[in-house]
Amino acid sequence: MRIPSDEEKKAVWEAYHQRRPTRVPFTLGVNCRIILLDPALNPEGYTFEQYFHEPPVMLRIQARFQEYLAAALSKTCDMVSALPEHWHFYVDNQNIYDAAYFGAPVVFEDGQVPAVRSIYGVDDIDDFLRRDFSRPLENNWLRKRLEFHAALKREAEHFVYLGRRGEVAPFGLGFDGPVTAMASLFGADGILLLKAEPEKARQALMKITNACLERNRALAEMSGGWKKSERGGLADDSIQLIGVDTYRDIVMPAHAFWYEATSDTRPEDKKRGIHRCGDASRHFLTLRDELGVYSFDTGFPIDHGALRQTLGPEVEILGGPHVTLLLNGSPAECAAETARILRSGIMAGGRFILREGNNLPPRTPLANLAAVYETCLAEGQYRTE
Repeated sequence: MRIPSDEEKKAVWEAYHQRRPTRVPFTLGVNCRIILLDPALNPEGYTFEQYFHEPPVMLRIQARFQEYLAAALSKTCDMVSALPEHWHFYVDNQNIYDAAYFGAPVVFEDGQVPAVRSIYGVDDIDDFLRRDFSRPLENNWLRKRLEFHAALKREAEHFVYLGRRGEVAPFGLGFDGPVTAMASLFGADGILLLKAEPEKARQALMKITNACLERNRALAEMSGGWKKSERGGLADDSIQLIGVDTYRDIVMPAHAFWYEATSDTRPEDKKRGIHRCGDASRHFLTLRDELGVYSFDTGFPIDHGALRQTLGPEVEILGGPHVTLLLNGSPAECAAETARILRSGIMAGGRFILREGNNLPPRTPLANLAAVYETCLAEGQYRTE
Protein backbone atom coordinates (compact mmCIF):
# COMPACT_ATOMS: atom_id res chain seq x y z
CA MET A 1 0.00 0.00 0.00
CA ARG A 2 1.29 3.45 -0.88
CA ILE A 3 0.68 5.71 2.10
CA PRO A 4 -0.61 9.14 1.09
CA SER A 5 1.69 12.05 1.85
CA ASP A 6 0.84 14.59 4.52
CA GLU A 7 -0.09 17.04 1.77
CA GLU A 8 -2.45 14.51 0.19
CA LYS A 9 -4.05 13.81 3.55
CA LYS A 10 -4.56 17.50 4.22
CA ALA A 11 -6.17 17.87 0.78
CA VAL A 12 -8.63 15.07 1.61
CA TRP A 13 -9.65 16.80 4.83
CA GLU A 14 -9.87 20.21 3.17
CA ALA A 15 -12.11 18.85 0.41
CA TYR A 16 -14.31 17.15 2.98
CA HIS A 17 -14.79 20.32 5.03
CA GLN A 18 -15.51 22.33 1.89
CA ARG A 19 -18.31 19.86 1.06
CA ARG A 20 -16.46 18.70 -2.05
CA PRO A 21 -15.17 15.33 -0.80
CA THR A 22 -12.82 13.30 -2.94
CA ARG A 23 -12.49 10.40 -0.51
CA VAL A 24 -13.84 9.33 2.87
CA PRO A 25 -11.32 10.54 5.51
CA PHE A 26 -10.14 7.97 8.04
CA THR A 27 -9.27 9.13 11.55
CA LEU A 28 -8.72 7.44 14.91
CA GLY A 29 -10.09 8.27 18.35
CA VAL A 30 -7.14 7.56 20.57
CA ASN A 31 -5.56 8.75 23.80
CA CYS A 32 -2.64 8.04 26.10
CA ARG A 33 -4.12 4.79 27.39
CA ILE A 34 -2.68 3.06 24.31
CA ILE A 35 0.78 3.88 25.69
CA LEU A 36 0.12 3.22 29.38
CA LEU A 37 -1.65 -0.11 28.87
CA ASP A 38 0.75 -1.56 26.31
CA PRO A 39 3.93 -3.05 27.85
CA ALA A 40 5.73 -2.69 24.53
CA LEU A 41 5.14 1.08 24.57
CA ASN A 42 5.41 1.46 28.35
CA PRO A 43 8.41 -0.71 29.29
CA GLU A 44 8.81 1.12 32.62
CA GLY A 45 5.35 -0.07 33.65
CA TYR A 46 4.04 3.36 34.60
CA THR A 47 0.53 3.11 36.06
CA PHE A 48 -2.44 5.40 35.56
CA GLU A 49 -2.15 6.38 39.21
CA GLN A 50 1.41 7.56 38.63
CA TYR A 51 0.33 9.30 35.42
CA PHE A 52 -2.37 11.19 37.32
CA HIS A 53 -0.17 12.31 40.19
CA GLU A 54 3.45 12.53 39.00
CA PRO A 55 4.20 15.38 36.57
CA PRO A 56 7.33 13.78 35.03
CA VAL A 57 5.35 10.66 34.18
CA MET A 58 2.51 12.61 32.53
CA LEU A 59 4.95 14.61 30.42
CA ARG A 60 6.89 11.52 29.38
CA ILE A 61 3.80 9.54 28.42
CA GLN A 62 2.20 12.42 26.50
CA ALA A 63 5.39 13.09 24.53
CA ARG A 64 5.72 9.38 23.76
CA PHE A 65 2.08 9.31 22.68
CA GLN A 66 2.59 12.18 20.23
CA GLU A 67 5.68 10.43 18.88
CA TYR A 68 3.65 7.24 18.36
CA LEU A 69 0.92 9.10 16.50
CA ALA A 70 3.45 10.50 14.06
CA ALA A 71 5.72 7.49 13.71
CA ALA A 72 3.22 4.63 13.70
CA LEU A 73 -0.47 5.51 13.62
CA SER A 74 -0.03 8.10 10.87
CA LYS A 75 0.84 5.23 8.52
CA THR A 76 -2.58 3.70 9.13
CA CYS A 77 -4.95 6.68 8.81
CA ASP A 78 -5.24 10.29 7.65
CA MET A 79 -3.15 11.76 10.48
CA VAL A 80 -0.03 13.69 9.50
CA SER A 81 3.34 12.03 10.03
CA ALA A 82 5.36 15.09 10.99
CA LEU A 83 6.38 15.43 14.62
CA PRO A 84 5.17 18.65 16.24
CA GLU A 85 7.75 21.41 16.58
CA HIS A 86 7.08 21.33 20.31
CA TRP A 87 5.14 18.92 22.52
CA HIS A 88 1.59 19.77 23.53
CA PHE A 89 0.91 18.91 27.16
CA TYR A 90 -2.25 19.14 29.25
CA VAL A 91 -3.67 17.82 32.52
CA ASP A 92 -5.28 14.55 31.44
CA ASN A 93 -8.24 13.59 33.64
CA GLN A 94 -9.54 10.86 31.32
CA ASN A 95 -13.33 10.47 31.86
CA ILE A 96 -13.56 10.74 35.64
CA TYR A 97 -13.61 14.51 36.00
CA ASP A 98 -17.36 15.20 36.21
CA ALA A 99 -18.11 12.60 38.88
CA ALA A 100 -14.89 13.40 40.76
CA TYR A 101 -15.88 17.07 40.79
CA PHE A 102 -19.12 16.12 42.53
CA GLY A 103 -17.28 14.06 45.14
CA ALA A 104 -17.03 10.53 43.75
CA PRO A 105 -13.75 8.79 44.69
CA VAL A 106 -11.40 7.90 41.83
CA VAL A 107 -10.42 4.24 41.56
CA PHE A 108 -7.24 2.94 39.93
CA GLU A 109 -7.19 -0.75 39.02
CA ASP A 110 -4.41 -2.65 37.28
CA GLY A 111 -4.78 -2.78 33.52
CA GLN A 112 -7.72 -0.38 33.44
CA VAL A 113 -8.37 3.30 32.84
CA PRO A 114 -9.33 5.28 35.97
CA ALA A 115 -12.93 4.94 37.15
CA VAL A 116 -15.11 6.36 39.91
CA ARG A 117 -17.13 4.73 42.66
CA SER A 118 -20.77 5.86 42.97
CA ILE A 119 -21.63 7.54 46.25
CA TYR A 120 -25.41 8.03 46.08
CA GLY A 121 -28.56 5.93 45.89
CA VAL A 122 -32.22 6.67 45.22
CA ASP A 123 -32.76 7.80 48.79
CA ASP A 124 -30.00 10.40 48.52
CA ILE A 125 -31.55 12.50 45.76
CA ASP A 126 -32.83 15.21 48.12
CA ASP A 127 -29.41 15.52 49.74
CA PHE A 128 -27.78 15.90 46.33
CA LEU A 129 -30.28 18.56 45.27
CA ARG A 130 -29.42 20.57 48.40
CA ARG A 131 -25.69 20.59 47.72
CA ASP A 132 -24.10 23.90 46.80
CA PHE A 133 -21.77 23.98 43.79
CA SER A 134 -21.82 27.75 43.31
CA ARG A 135 -18.11 28.27 44.14
CA PRO A 136 -16.31 25.97 41.70
CA LEU A 137 -12.77 27.16 42.40
CA GLU A 138 -13.22 26.13 46.04
CA ASN A 139 -14.03 22.56 45.05
CA ASN A 140 -11.55 20.20 46.73
CA TRP A 141 -10.93 17.95 43.73
CA LEU A 142 -10.57 20.89 41.36
CA ARG A 143 -8.14 22.68 43.67
CA LYS A 144 -5.90 19.60 43.71
CA ARG A 145 -5.96 19.30 39.91
CA LEU A 146 -5.10 22.99 39.56
CA GLU A 147 -2.17 22.42 41.90
CA PHE A 148 -1.11 19.52 39.70
CA HIS A 149 -1.39 21.78 36.64
CA ALA A 150 1.00 24.26 38.26
CA ALA A 151 3.43 21.43 39.05
CA LEU A 152 3.16 20.15 35.48
CA LYS A 153 4.08 23.60 34.13
CA ARG A 154 7.10 23.78 36.41
CA GLU A 155 8.26 20.33 35.34
CA ALA A 156 7.79 21.19 31.65
CA GLU A 157 10.22 24.10 31.92
CA HIS A 158 13.16 21.67 31.83
CA PHE A 159 11.60 18.66 30.10
CA VAL A 160 13.17 17.67 26.75
CA TYR A 161 12.31 14.66 24.59
CA LEU A 162 13.68 13.99 21.10
CA GLY A 163 15.31 17.41 21.25
CA ARG A 164 11.97 19.14 21.72
CA ARG A 165 10.55 21.11 24.59
CA GLY A 166 6.84 21.49 25.25
CA GLU A 167 4.09 23.76 26.51
CA VAL A 168 1.31 22.99 28.96
CA ALA A 169 -2.14 24.11 27.90
CA PRO A 170 -4.32 26.14 30.28
CA PHE A 171 -6.33 23.93 32.60
CA GLY A 172 -9.78 23.22 31.23
CA LEU A 173 -12.52 20.62 31.44
CA GLY A 174 -15.19 19.43 29.05
CA PHE A 175 -18.50 17.81 29.97
CA ASP A 176 -19.42 14.18 29.44
CA GLY A 177 -23.14 14.77 29.82
CA PRO A 178 -25.70 14.91 32.62
CA VAL A 179 -27.04 11.36 32.32
CA THR A 180 -23.51 9.96 32.29
CA ALA A 181 -22.60 12.02 35.36
CA MET A 182 -25.76 10.90 37.16
CA ALA A 183 -25.06 7.26 36.33
CA SER A 184 -21.52 7.67 37.69
CA LEU A 185 -22.69 9.32 40.90
CA PHE A 186 -25.77 7.18 41.59
CA GLY A 187 -24.87 3.93 39.80
CA ALA A 188 -27.87 2.01 38.49
CA ASP A 189 -30.07 4.09 40.81
CA GLY A 190 -29.30 7.09 38.61
CA ILE A 191 -31.22 5.49 35.76
CA LEU A 192 -33.94 4.22 38.11
CA LEU A 193 -34.48 7.80 39.30
CA LEU A 194 -35.54 8.87 35.82
CA LYS A 195 -38.66 6.73 36.22
CA ALA A 196 -39.11 6.61 39.99
CA GLU A 197 -38.65 10.34 40.65
CA PRO A 198 -38.91 12.06 37.25
CA GLU A 199 -39.26 15.61 38.54
CA LYS A 200 -36.36 15.26 40.96
CA ALA A 201 -34.32 13.54 38.26
CA ARG A 202 -35.02 16.45 35.94
CA GLN A 203 -33.85 18.86 38.63
CA ALA A 204 -30.72 16.79 39.26
CA LEU A 205 -29.81 16.72 35.56
CA MET A 206 -30.17 20.50 35.34
CA LYS A 207 -28.18 20.94 38.55
CA ILE A 208 -25.36 18.80 37.16
CA THR A 209 -25.39 20.61 33.82
CA ASN A 210 -25.44 24.08 35.34
CA ALA A 211 -22.72 23.24 37.87
CA CYS A 212 -20.43 21.93 35.11
CA LEU A 213 -21.16 25.01 33.03
CA GLU A 214 -20.25 27.34 35.91
CA ARG A 215 -17.13 25.27 36.61
CA ASN A 216 -15.97 25.48 33.00
CA ARG A 217 -16.71 29.20 32.86
CA ALA A 218 -14.64 29.81 36.00
CA LEU A 219 -11.73 27.87 34.53
CA ALA A 220 -11.97 29.74 31.23
CA GLU A 221 -11.88 33.08 33.05
CA MET A 222 -8.52 32.06 34.49
CA SER A 223 -6.97 31.79 31.02
CA GLY A 224 -8.30 34.42 28.67
CA GLY A 225 -12.00 34.55 29.33
CA TRP A 226 -15.14 32.63 28.53
CA LYS A 227 -16.62 32.71 25.07
CA LYS A 228 -19.24 30.69 23.28
CA SER A 229 -18.26 28.41 20.40
CA GLU A 230 -19.47 28.77 16.84
CA ARG A 231 -20.56 25.11 16.85
CA GLY A 232 -22.41 23.31 19.60
CA GLY A 233 -20.86 20.22 21.14
CA LEU A 234 -22.05 17.67 23.69
CA ALA A 235 -21.37 14.11 24.84
CA ASP A 236 -23.62 11.82 26.85
CA ASP A 237 -22.90 8.12 26.45
CA SER A 238 -25.47 6.98 29.01
CA ILE A 239 -28.50 8.04 26.98
CA GLN A 240 -28.11 4.58 25.44
CA LEU A 241 -29.70 3.30 28.68
CA ILE A 242 -33.01 5.14 28.34
CA GLY A 243 -36.02 5.24 26.04
CA VAL A 244 -37.05 7.97 23.63
CA ASP A 245 -39.91 9.30 25.78
CA THR A 246 -37.68 9.50 28.85
CA TYR A 247 -35.05 11.31 26.83
CA ARG A 248 -37.49 13.82 25.41
CA ASP A 249 -39.34 14.53 28.67
CA ILE A 250 -36.56 14.48 31.25
CA VAL A 251 -33.12 14.70 29.62
CA MET A 252 -33.55 16.88 26.54
CA PRO A 253 -34.13 20.14 28.48
CA ALA A 254 -30.67 19.79 30.05
CA HIS A 255 -29.09 19.07 26.65
CA ALA A 256 -30.87 22.06 25.10
CA PHE A 257 -29.66 24.28 27.95
CA TRP A 258 -26.05 23.17 27.41
CA TYR A 259 -26.10 23.86 23.66
CA GLU A 260 -27.65 27.31 24.20
CA ALA A 261 -25.30 28.24 27.04
CA THR A 262 -22.07 27.13 25.37
CA SER A 263 -22.57 28.00 21.71
CA ASP A 264 -23.97 30.68 19.43
CA THR A 265 -26.10 28.10 17.63
CA ARG A 266 -29.82 27.55 17.27
CA PRO A 267 -31.45 24.29 16.17
CA GLU A 268 -32.18 25.70 12.73
CA ASP A 269 -28.47 26.45 12.17
CA LYS A 270 -27.69 22.71 11.92
CA LYS A 271 -24.30 23.32 13.54
CA ARG A 272 -24.51 21.09 16.57
CA GLY A 273 -22.81 17.77 17.18
CA ILE A 274 -22.89 15.00 19.74
CA HIS A 275 -20.61 12.17 20.78
CA ARG A 276 -22.03 9.08 22.39
CA CYS A 277 -21.10 5.45 22.58
CA GLY A 278 -23.38 2.43 22.56
CA ASP A 279 -26.69 1.84 20.80
CA ALA A 280 -28.37 5.23 21.05
CA SER A 281 -29.47 5.58 17.44
CA ARG A 282 -33.15 5.56 18.51
CA HIS A 283 -32.53 9.09 19.84
CA PHE A 284 -30.93 10.48 16.71
CA LEU A 285 -34.08 11.73 14.98
CA THR A 286 -35.13 13.56 18.14
CA LEU A 287 -31.67 15.09 18.44
CA ARG A 288 -31.72 16.17 14.82
CA ASP A 289 -35.28 17.52 14.69
CA GLU A 290 -35.57 19.02 18.18
CA LEU A 291 -32.03 20.18 18.94
CA GLY A 292 -30.54 20.67 15.46
CA VAL A 293 -27.81 18.05 15.86
CA TYR A 294 -26.33 17.42 12.42
CA SER A 295 -23.09 15.67 13.39
CA PHE A 296 -23.15 12.28 15.14
CA ASP A 297 -19.98 10.67 16.44
CA THR A 298 -21.34 7.15 16.82
CA GLY A 299 -20.15 4.23 18.86
CA PHE A 300 -21.33 0.66 18.41
CA PRO A 301 -23.39 -1.25 17.52
CA ILE A 302 -24.62 0.82 14.59
CA ASP A 303 -26.25 0.04 11.23
CA HIS A 304 -24.47 2.58 9.08
CA GLY A 305 -26.63 2.20 5.97
CA ALA A 306 -29.91 2.36 7.90
CA LEU A 307 -28.67 5.37 9.84
CA ARG A 308 -27.88 7.24 6.63
CA GLN A 309 -31.35 6.47 5.26
CA THR A 310 -32.95 7.68 8.49
CA LEU A 311 -30.94 10.87 8.96
CA GLY A 312 -30.51 11.88 5.32
CA PRO A 313 -27.52 13.05 3.26
CA GLU A 314 -26.96 16.37 5.10
CA VAL A 315 -26.04 14.81 8.42
CA GLU A 316 -22.41 14.10 9.28
CA ILE A 317 -21.80 10.61 10.66
CA LEU A 318 -18.60 9.26 12.16
CA GLY A 319 -18.22 5.53 12.69
CA GLY A 320 -16.60 2.32 11.57
CA PRO A 321 -15.54 -1.21 12.50
CA HIS A 322 -16.14 -2.41 16.05
CA VAL A 323 -13.04 -2.01 18.23
CA THR A 324 -13.11 -5.66 19.31
CA LEU A 325 -12.75 -6.67 15.65
CA LEU A 326 -9.83 -4.28 15.25
CA LEU A 327 -8.21 -5.69 18.39
CA ASN A 328 -8.86 -9.40 17.88
CA GLY A 329 -9.66 -9.92 14.19
CA SER A 330 -7.41 -10.53 11.22
CA PRO A 331 -6.45 -7.92 8.62
CA ALA A 332 -8.71 -9.68 6.11
CA GLU A 333 -11.68 -9.50 8.51
CA CYS A 334 -11.03 -5.82 9.24
CA ALA A 335 -10.81 -5.05 5.51
CA ALA A 336 -14.04 -6.95 4.77
CA GLU A 337 -15.96 -5.12 7.49
CA THR A 338 -14.66 -1.76 6.30
CA ALA A 339 -15.73 -2.53 2.74
CA ARG A 340 -19.16 -3.62 3.96
CA ILE A 341 -19.63 -0.33 5.82
CA LEU A 342 -18.45 1.82 2.91
CA ARG A 343 -20.79 -0.02 0.52
CA SER A 344 -23.79 0.26 2.87
CA GLY A 345 -24.94 3.63 1.54
CA ILE A 346 -23.26 5.57 4.35
CA MET A 347 -21.23 7.60 1.82
CA ALA A 348 -24.33 9.19 0.28
CA GLY A 349 -24.10 12.96 0.57
CA GLY A 350 -20.35 12.96 1.25
CA ARG A 351 -20.82 13.42 5.00
CA PHE A 352 -19.09 10.34 6.41
CA ILE A 353 -15.84 10.11 8.38
CA LEU A 354 -14.48 6.62 8.94
CA ARG A 355 -13.13 5.90 12.41
CA GLU A 356 -12.93 3.00 14.83
CA GLY A 357 -16.12 2.32 16.76
CA ASN A 358 -15.27 3.61 19.39
CA ASN A 359 -11.88 4.59 20.89
CA LEU A 360 -8.87 2.57 19.87
CA PRO A 361 -7.96 -0.18 22.36
CA PRO A 362 -4.39 -0.63 23.56
CA ARG A 363 -2.36 -3.24 21.63
CA THR A 364 -4.51 -3.04 18.50
CA PRO A 365 -2.37 -4.56 15.71
CA LEU A 366 -1.15 -1.93 13.29
CA ALA A 367 -1.71 -4.43 10.48
CA ASN A 368 -5.44 -4.36 11.19
CA LEU A 369 -5.55 -0.57 11.02
CA ALA A 370 -3.49 -0.60 7.82
CA ALA A 371 -6.03 -3.01 6.31
CA VAL A 372 -8.85 -0.58 7.17
CA TYR A 373 -6.91 2.32 5.65
CA GLU A 374 -6.07 0.42 2.48
CA THR A 375 -9.74 -0.48 2.06
CA CYS A 376 -10.75 3.13 2.66
CA LEU A 377 -8.32 4.28 -0.02
CA ALA A 378 -9.84 1.84 -2.50
CA GLU A 379 -13.53 1.83 -1.54
CA GLY A 380 -13.94 5.33 -0.12
CA GLN A 381 -13.39 7.28 -3.33
CA TYR A 382 -16.11 9.64 -4.60
CA ARG A 383 -16.79 9.95 -8.29
CA THR A 384 -15.75 13.24 -9.84
CA GLU A 385 -17.89 14.59 -12.65
